[in-house]
Amino acid sequence: METNLTKGSVLKNVISFSLPYLLSYFLQTLYGMADLFIIGQFEGKASITAVSVGSQVMHMLTVIIVGLAMGSTVSIAQAVGAGRKKRASRCIGNTITLFLILSILLTILLLFLVNPIVTAMATPEAAAAGTACYLTICFMGIPFITAYNIISSIFRGLGDSKSPMYFIAIACAVNIGLDYLFMGAFHLGPAGAALGTTLSQTISVGIALLFLLKRKPGIPLRKTDLKPKKYILGGILKTGIPISLQDGFIQISFLVITIIANSRGLTDAAAVGIVEKIISFLFLVPSSMLSTVSALGAQNIGAGRKDRALQALRYAILITTSFGFIAAVLMQWIAHPVVGLFTEDSAVIFAGGQYLKGYIWDCFLAGIHFSFSGYFCACQRSEFSFLHNFFSIILVRIPGAYLTSKYFPHTLFPMGLATAAGSLLSVILCVLFFLTLRRKGHKTPVSSCPANG
Repeated sequence: METNLTKGSVLKNVISFSLPYLLSYFLQTLYGMADLFIIGQFEGKASITAVSVGSQVMHMLTVIIVGLAMGSTVSIAQAVGAGRKKRASRCIGNTITLFLILSILLTILLLFLVNPIVTAMATPEAAAAGTACYLTICFMGIPFITAYNIISSIFRGLGDSKSPMYFIAIACAVNIGLDYLFMGAFHLGPAGAALGTTLSQTISVGIALLFLLKRKPGIPLRKTDLKPKKYILGGILKTGIPISLQDGFIQISFLVITIIANSRGLTDAAAVGIVEKIISFLFLVPSSMLSTVSALGAQNIGAGRKDRALQALRYAILITTSFGFIAAVLMQWIAHPVVGLFTEDSAVIFAGGQYLKGYIWDCFLAGIHFSFSGYFCACQRSEFSFLHNFFSIILVRIPGAYLTSKYFPHTLFPMGLATAAGSLLSVILCVLFFLTLRRKGHKTPVSSCPANG
């Protein structure tokens, strides 16, 4: 399962690593899209909005966990690239200990905060009860959601992006089947969507653990590796915390936009919720490239091959911008039919099509700053990723969404453009940070760790 990404063609490594990653993201995105698609067949606006709002909250929590886990992926990858298997095993063990404690604390805390979260989201009254039920069930499944993402981060740090793809493929198939059972046959509404998601994640974790028992990774894990080590946890958190905060701020900005849309009524709330799912699907390419550049770049930096890390960044930008431009142009013609796949409500289709036509340009621009963020993570300078997203959100995304909603009450198109404008600022800041990093040079952090680590 351990794969060496420091040799061979960089482009070939980028493609071979990113394709399973892309498919994994695609399958994971089907969770939320399937929930909305299926509940739209059996329920009305209130249930669609409940699942939309609830899934956005869960998505925010998931990306924060994944962001923190990026610290593990980078730490493991740098150790593997440097040929330090003992350190890699300690990174894996400390990752397990850290996230086990975190998931338990999160579950307890969030179960007490269900109703305040529903209120804070400005959830329409008709959808409030369904949203609370959805969140309660999903919060109870946080340990399993965390476990899946941590197992995936460990595999990817070892250079294996295929195994997580298999786990999520099975879980996705189970989730779709359970959605039809719970929402179609049993008519459980939002509760059925939450049950399907939680149970399928549980099954995914069980399969992953069985896989680990039968096919041991190339890095042996001992009980002593589970004991927290300050320098190991420090390396994980140094990269993971900025990325987690960055992803958290991004999701908060999306939640604020959702709150703004919710205040405009059920039609705009449902339209924004559907478009967010569509955009999350299109963002699979930028997201997979961020993770690919992080893992591939970290292994090569650990091996002292910084030139290969730079090549990975260049290829990632080329791939993501090409995809983003084609998607943005195409969506100007097919936005309304795409939204229509999720609902038959003509008002929601019209509002959602407007929003999507503006929002889609974010896919083109985000491909650039996502690729840079992956490179910054590989260099263990993830604070750059945090900063460009922070300023983008504070200075453009949130103010832009609020002002466009206020001055354009009859269309969602300007709100979509406000998000793309935020990414434009991120791109500018990323270029400046990159040039600063190149001028000063960057050290390989793993080299400064204890020799026996």
